[in-house]
Amino acid sequence: MRLILVAILVASTCFSAYAQNLRLHPDTAVVTSGQVTIQGQPVTYSVKTGTQPVWNEQGEMIAYLFYTYYERTQVKDRAARPLVFSFNGGPGSASIWMHIAYTGPKVLQVDSEGYPIQPYGVKDNPHSILDVADIVYVDPVNTGYSRMVPGKDGKMPDNKTFFGINADVKYLAGWMNTFVGRTQRWASPKYIIGESYGGTRVMGLAHELQNQQWMYLNGVILVSPADYKVLRQGGPVSSALYLPYYHATAWYHKKLSADMQAKSLEQLLPEAEQFAINTLLPALAKGSSLPPKEKDAIAAQMSKYTGLSKEVILQHHLDVPDRFFWKELLRTEGYTVGRLDSRYKGIDKYDAGIQPDYNSELSSWLHSFTPALQVFLRDQLQFKTDLKYNVFGPVQPWDFENDNTRDQLRLAMAQNPYLQVLVQSGYFDGGTTYFSGKFTAWQADPGGRFKERFHFKGYPSGHMMYLRAEDLKKSNEDLRNFILQTLPGKNAAKY
Repeated sequence: MRLILVAILVASTCFSAYAQNLRLHPDTAVVTSGQVTIQGQPVTYSVKTGTQPVWNEQGEMIAYLFYTYYERTQVKDRAARPLVFSFNGGPGSASIWMHIAYTGPKVLQVDSEGYPIQPYGVKDNPHSILDVADIVYVDPVNTGYSRMVPGKDGKMPDNKTFFGINADVKYLAGWMNTFVGRTQRWASPKYIIGESYGGTRVMGLAHELQNQQWMYLNGVILVSPADYKVLRQGGPVSSALYLPYYHATAWYHKKLSADMQAKSLEQLLPEAEQFAINTLLPALAKGSSLPPKEKDAIAAQMSKYTGLSKEVILQHHLDVPDRFFWKELLRTEGYTVGRLDSRYKGIDKYDAGIQPDYNSELSSWLHSFTPALQVFLRDQLQFKTDLKYNVFGPVQPWDFENDNTRDQLRLAMAQNPYLQVLVQSGYFDGGTTYFSGKFTAWQADPGGRFKERFHFKGYPSGHMMYLRAEDLKKSNEDLRNFILQTLPGKNAAKY
């Protein structure tokens, strides 16, 4: 009996020590250094990897966020150097994607088209924007290593404090204020970049930072932005906006007529965009009042644009669901196309059905990103913990109500005449389509007063356009130019 009790005591002690290691210290960091060659020039930098508290209005710590902060060393004027806050989306996604695949000094080892290769790992990114701006990658609560912490009463904060569009914007703005103060970056030109749901997040943050934290920005970058006034509402507008994406995907898989296939995407897409807005949208709005002859003619034109048969388009009354398109386009060849990147092909159990069994592109990305980041954080950045890194964290249910982020971005631009917006989208992204990204900008500024301050860049790839080597270079060039052109006085040499 005594041996059993000793064994139980030892096991309990070990478990307690292990459990303690599953919660990081809420305010700590590890500092390392590195060097990368960007555009032919050596760039030395320091990396601070750690956690920083989230405070409530009473000054009590309610969570901590995990971050990775890259700062170029040996600069002329640190205070004037641009600072970029980088977010991914989800909701519930960590910053892993843009951190080790887009703007940072290290990128995932993938082939030239963005497909994963083994062994997994990272390599130098010769296109990183670290030469012109410092970058902090932020993991919101319950993503990455970020977690809530119990209060004095031992209870965890209410989920509503973090898991909703407005709650998310509010606490992140406060956290950013703390970070800027601690790192002495109030004098720096500031930019925020968000991918997917992160686009919604940074539209809201632009206003929240100005009006609640007194922090004015030089630029907001929306990467494959999710617009929930379109995505969650459905209806004629949402349906019509998919048509140009269908057209691009059909072109990629060579399902169009010879004359269309001979054109580039830039030559091809404007016609489909005009058709979507001027013909398909009003036709969908008319519903059953649309004359049969007109409906048949529109279906025939849609068939030419999408590569689908006129018959299946009529069976859907011109309203072709995205999931059906992913299943139908390559059905006769035994493949589906990926949701977030339609260059990827999937193989379902049955060729029959109305939607794919799985997201072929996401499955591919997850098994290449996750191990690479774990090795990078532990071995190169020396941040070690037994805590699970949540690539996708538990943040549901998420409150999407009272989404005024479009209007908040417009008001932030009205209040701040120096604020510019860049939208970057992949033509083969079926989750947050490139045409929806354009539509978001149109609706944010319906009067066109800020038209010259909205900029759009499209790329022949998917949701994460930067995975494709050519677009990694081009998208970083576009981002670098956007930053340099929006600096005070446009004096890039100083920074």
